[in-house]
Amino acid sequence: MLKNVDPVLTGTLLKALDEMGHGDTLALVDRNYPSVSAGPQVVHLGEIGIVRAAEALFSVLPLDSFIDNPLARMEADDQSPATSTHEKVLDVARASHTRPLEFSLIPRHDFYSVATECALIVQCLETAPYSCFIVHKGVV
Repeated sequence: MLKNVDPVLTGTLLKALDEMGHGDTLALVDRNYPSVSAGPQVVHLGEIGIVRAAEALFSVLPLDSFIDNPLARMEADDQSPATSTHEKVLDVARASHTRPLEFSLIPRHDFYSVATECALIVQCLETAPYSCFIVHKGVV
């Protein structure tokens, strides 16, 4: 048992995050994402939403401050604007990042290719469409 560690962060997830290095990426994805077939290790967070998952992740995971956009989101096929769920994830990320932060956008079909190169996929049961993100790990 650990003190002051968000209970969403399981031992398996903490170990995987710890083993990632600077510049490594993870995919934070919703329930519709085909995580198992993507290739990288998958950690399932269970019945929580993407915003709650982001709160837990960004409480321990620094975003890369050496690149302009360490956070990207999947762009819907119709290039629709950001949803309120996207904006909430961005707000959570901004709260822990030292520089101004905006999303970069990854077209939906390209996202699947990018995610195969990630060190880790973190999946929750978010229902909001296109709630998938790529996160670049920074340094402490």
